[in-house]
Amino acid sequence: MNTNLGYLKRSTNECMFEVENDAIRRVIVIGKTRTLVQIEYSDNKQLNVHFIGGAQPTKTWQCAEIVNYIREWFDLDNDLFPFYEMANADPLLKTTIKEFYGLRLIGIPDLFEALCWGVLGQQINLGFAYTLKRQFVEKFGESIQSDDKNYWIFPSYEQIAQLTPNDFADIKMTVKKSEYIIGIAKLMASGELSKQKLIEVGSFKEVEKSLIKIRGIGPWTANYVLMRCLRFPNAFPIEDVGLINAIKTLLKMDRKPTKEEILALSIPWDKWESYATFYLWRVLY
Repeated sequence: MNTNLGYLKRSTNECMFEVENDAIRRVIVIGKTRTLVQIEYSDNKQLNVHFIGGAQPTKTWQCAEIVNYIREWFDLDNDLFPFYEMANADPLLKTTIKEFYGLRLIGIPDLFEALCWGVLGQQINLGFAYTLKRQFVEKFGESIQSDDKNYWIFPSYEQIAQLTPNDFADIKMTVKKSEYIIGIAKLMASGELSKQKLIEVGSFKEVEKSLIKIRGIGPWTANYVLMRCLRFPNAFPIEDVGLINAIKTLLKMDRKPTKEEILALSIPWDKWESYATFYLWRVLY
C-alpha cells in the first residue's frame, strides 16, 4: 500500500482527497448521497472504510456502491501477476517494478472528472495542471467540512453545462479549454455521452474514435481517459511527455526516443500498455 500512498501524495495541491497518517479521506458521491470516507490499510492486508461525515449511507446498495467505487479507484479486481511476470523480463520495466512493486493504476472512476482532468492537463506541466484543477473545483464545486477542513466534490456536468467561458475568467485556463469542458458537460447533460454508453461500444478502437470526435479530445486525452476511467488495459498515450522523458531517462539517451522506438520497446507490453505507462510515469512523477 505504501507505493500507492506515495503516488497519492505526489502533489500537495491535490484537492479531491487528502492523505494524512497513511489514511485517505475523500467524498464519494452515490446518487444524491455524499459521504466523506476514510480508508486505511490494516495489518491483516485489508482496506478498512469508515464513514466520517456527510450523508451517511443507510441502504445496503449504497454501501456496496461505495465499495465498488473504491475497488475501481484502486483497480483492486485486476490480477497483476501476469504484468509482473512480463515486466520482470523486460529491460525497461524490470527495475521500475522493483522500485514501485504493489503500485496499482489509480483511476478516476467518474467520466466527467477524468475528461476534465485530461483537458486541463493538455500541453502544461503537472504542477500547473493541479493548480487549474484546484481553481476549477473550488470555484464550481461543493464541499463537506470536517475537522475544520473542506473536502471537495467535483463539479457536476449538469452545473458546468449551464456556464459560458466568461464564468471561467478568473481561472488561469485558456478560453479554448473552458469551451472544451463546457462542450463535454453539455454532451453528458444531454445524454449523448456517458460512461455506460462508451463501455457498451465495446472495442478499444471504436471507443477511442468516439472520444476523439469530441471537440478538445485528441489521441492523448482519449487514451488517458481509456486508461484511467474506462480501464482499457491496452490504452497507450504514446506521445505523452512524461512517458517519453521516463524512457529517455531509463535508457540514458541524449535525445528523446522516437514514436517508432517506443512502439518497438512496447511490443512485449501487449495488453499491459496502460500499466507499463503508469509505472514509467512514476520514474519522474
